[in-house]
This record gives sequence, structure tokens and C-alpha cells, in this order.
Amino acid sequence: MTSTAMRTHMCGVLDVSHIGQTVSICGWVGRRREHGEHLAFVDLRDHSGVVQCVVDNDVDVRSEYVIRITGVVRARPEGTVNAGLPTGAVEIGECVVEVLNSAEPPPFPVDARADDVDESVRLKYRYIDIRRERMQRNLRVRSKINSAIRSEMESNGFVEVETPMLMPSTPEGAREFLVPSRKEPGSFFALPQSPQLWKQLLMVAGVDRYYQIARCLRDEDLRADRQYEFMQLDAEMSFVSQDDVLENIGRAVVAAAIAVTGEAPPEIERITWRDAMERFGIDKPDLRFGMELVELTSLFAATEFKAFAGAACIKGIRVDAVTYPDAAASGRNKLDALTDRAKKIGAKGLVWMKVGADGALDSPVAKFLTDSEREALVTTMGAVEGDLLLLVADEWETTVEVLGQLRNDIGRPPVHQGPYRYVWVTEFPLFVGVDPVSGKPRPGHHPFCHPHPDDLHLFDSDPLQVRALAYDLVLNGWELGSGSIRIHEPELQRRVFNQLGISDEEADRRFGFFLQPFKYGAPPHGGFAFGIDRLAAILAGEENIREVIAFPKTQSGSDPMTNAPTPVESAQLAELGLRLLPPPASS
Repeated sequence: MTSTAMRTHMCGVLDVSHIGQTVSICGWVGRRREHGEHLAFVDLRDHSGVVQCVVDNDVDVRSEYVIRITGVVRARPEGTVNAGLPTGAVEIGECVVEVLNSAEPPPFPVDARADDVDESVRLKYRYIDIRRERMQRNLRVRSKINSAIRSEMESNGFVEVETPMLMPSTPEGAREFLVPSRKEPGSFFALPQSPQLWKQLLMVAGVDRYYQIARCLRDEDLRADRQYEFMQLDAEMSFVSQDDVLENIGRAVVAAAIAVTGEAPPEIERITWRDAMERFGIDKPDLRFGMELVELTSLFAATEFKAFAGAACIKGIRVDAVTYPDAAASGRNKLDALTDRAKKIGAKGLVWMKVGADGALDSPVAKFLTDSEREALVTTMGAVEGDLLLLVADEWETTVEVLGQLRNDIGRPPVHQGPYRYVWVTEFPLFVGVDPVSGKPRPGHHPFCHPHPDDLHLFDSDPLQVRALAYDLVLNGWELGSGSIRIHEPELQRRVFNQLGISDEEADRRFGFFLQPFKYGAPPHGGFAFGIDRLAAILAGEENIREVIAFPKTQSGSDPMTNAPTPVESAQLAELGLRLLPPPASS
């Protein structure tokens, strides 16, 4: 029910079924238009929509005045129906107008024209920006997602539990926000990067299935898909396999999509991390377009072209390529820009070849290839006349990452543009690279991921080849979230810590509160978390998560409305036992 003591209906719900009824509606004045000497049209707006009201011309109401109108719903005169408006077949006449509050002229139009207003201005007056149809829709999309998730999780036996916002500092791969303790000067709480440790302890505690729409905070540089504070569906399950987790989280994601779009998305696909890198050059692949990478190392096994010859004899060197459709007509400036981009990403160079009639290749290097190599190249790539082939020869990581970035630069549509293609990426590396200082491996996701049981024999001898029971969910090239089967055996957890260069003593100091409970019977468990902001942005048709957050920060991390962050009084700092360093001297 939306009726109250002041209104009988919302503005946007009135239609021909209400003709003849006396109604009371409340809202903001969108537009006022003079209609002859004695009458005026007032468009009254609330979050549900706009309805036209015919009022006496001497009624003094202006843009964004808050008013209440009581009148009779009637059909619009012939020839004045607005087919583009849900209420366009009716209007309210015989109006009695009550001004509930006057208003100053807003700093920008409260309609679609505000999309062109500088974002800092929109955020400074966010309470006005949110009045617009676009922002009202986005926030309600987000609400539908939250509601659908909660309903789906609870129907599958999950229990909602709130976890602490003040916790000890724990390294999870991102910079934390620290909170000084007044009671213990010199000591700090951290705001949670995620409820990771708490939800694992809930499994030890026998909760069995936990979920929370949790607020998380990370002191990272902001961008289109990242804010200091964000909301995520956080979940954990006991006595499960990876498939159990993926199935349950998948149901929640599908329920959210149906709540917003009315349609179930295609089945969520699965791909291993290695296959994602081989085919798309990135661990968050966008499946909406082709242009998959192709390895050509064996094709050039006997080549005399020096740039490719090394791939046949130097271990770890290979040749990969991607097809740029309908780009053979590219001029030199564009080709040079592609080469510069490849070098900036990390390649030593980029070979390009234009495919002409009958598979002929136009390229500065084509003359160094044999006829059979040129023919095999065109055939293997499935290239046709008009295509542009881009080739890189280097170590595996470099070739796939460079071509993966070029693939996205060239072919990727806007993230919100359909269709929606969800994909699970599984079997991530347990460790990624070696820390140059310690010489120890670095964790892939976090130190609590369970090694793949098939790779445990490599744990000590070749740790970088060990896969984790870790998985990401990707939608249209945006990573929605990550999860894993956790380590529940204390000794295996210590082995992982030791491999990372964390001694037993240091592990006890940093994670003792977490490791101690595992001695008392921790069940096998696993979980996942995905970003509500990112999912809402895509389903709402937005490119930036700021458009689905009521009060976000700017890309620089500030809040134009409140001017936060702001300095605090020296007395507050003294109470916390803090003293500010002088600003660095200007050079």
C-alpha cells in the first residue's frame, strides 16, 4: 500500500481505470506551462512517474516546489494524449493545490539533461540528483537484487549473520582502513576488507550455511568498478564441494537477474583459468564476442623469420595471434598505435598482417615467410579478406596478456550491453609469481584457499604449478566476485603459510585467533562473495558503479556533498595518542 494520510495514489500509477475518481497525490513540481489566461499545466512528479494536472493560473507553484494536489482524474482531450508517458492518457482536473514547501531553483535540471552535468556537481547535490528517474530506477534495481538474493539464500537454508566492522589488521591483498583505539593508544582496529575470517569461524561454530549482504572497505585507488566501501553477497557453506558452492551462488545470481530483467540469463558457463588465459588472454573473459587467441608456435617451428624462430628452440617462448575483423584497411597511424599499445602492455613488438584476396598477406614481414607458412597462417586463423592479423612472440604470460588486452581494446562492447554472459573461472593458481625481496611465492587469491588435491605432490617441489580450489564469477568481462574451498586442516594451513615465508611463530601472532579454533574440529567448507554494486550496475545498464550507489565517492576519493575527508581537531588526535607529521617540503 502506498496510500497515506496525505495521498491516495502515486503519481505514476494513474491511468484510464481511474477516470472519474477523486484522488490526492503528492510530489515535486517538474514543469509548469501556461495554458491560456486562466489555466496552467503542472507536471507533478514522484518516484513512480509524472502526471499532468490542470490548475488555476494564479496558483504560485514553481520548479521543485513540494505540493499536494486533490482533483478528479479525467481523460485528456482528443489530440493531446502523450503515448510516451504511462499516465499520458489522463490528467487531473478540478485541482485544489496545497503548497507543502517552496524551493529554490535547483542547480541543474531534474531530468535526463543532468546526465551532461559535471559529476562533481551532481554528487555535491546528490539529494537532488537522486530525484531523477534514472537514479530512482537504479536504486530500485539494487533493492530488487538484494531482495531476490535474500529470498533465494534463505530458501536454500542459509542463515543471515552480521559480522564485526572493527577487527584486527589482516593482510588480504588490499590496503586497509585503520581505526585508532582510544582505549589502547598506539593500537588500531581495521575495517573489514571482507568478512572472510569471521565466516570461516562461523563454519567452525556449526552455523553450516551463512550469508550476509556485507559492507566491505578497502583503501584502494577508485575507478569505474571500485569504491572505498562496497556491498557484497558473502556466503559460506560446510561439508561441500566446489560444485555445491557454484550451484548455490549461481541460483542467487540468476534470481537477481530475473528480478530485474524478468528473464533468466543463459546457463552460467565454466572455464578453467588456464583455458581463459589461452583463449582470451585474461582471467575475466568477456564471452560476448569472438576474437579468441590462437597459438601458432608449431606453425613457425622451421621458420627463418628471426622474431618467430626463437619460439621453436627457446623454452617458454611461443607465438600467439588474434584476428581483428574488417581492419585490413587500417592506415599506418592506426597500425602504429596498435604497436605502441602492445609495447606499453609489455610486448617487445607487434607483427601485423593484412589479409587480401585469395589469402594474400600484406605486411613488412610477409616476405620472410614461406608460401606454406603464409597459407597455414591464414588457414589456422580462419582469416578472410579484409581481416588484420596481430601476432606476438614472447613468453607465455606476455603473449597472452598483450593479445588479451588488444582483444578487449578492439572488440569489447560496453559492459552493460547485452546479452548477459556469466562464466565461472576455476582452478586458479594457488601461488602467483615470486616476491623479489623474500624469494617466496605470493598467494593467488588469499592464504586460506585449499590446494587442488591432484597437485599436492607439487607443493614443495614446484609450488607455482599448484592449482587452487578457487573460482571467480565473471559477467560481461567484469569480475563479480571470488571464492574458494578453504583449508580446514591446521597442518595444511601452516604448510601454506610456510611456503609464503610466514613462520609458525608469525602465523600464531597474526592469525592465532583464527587458527586456534581450527584445532577444535573445523568442517570442510567453502564460500564465495560477489559485488552487489557491480551486478546492479550491469543490470541497470550503467558503466560506472557510482550510478547505482546512493552516496558514492568521486574517483579521487572525496565526497563533494560533505567535503569528506576533512581534518579533525588537534584535541581529537591527542585523545587518540596521534600526532600528524608536517607536510612534505615542496621542491
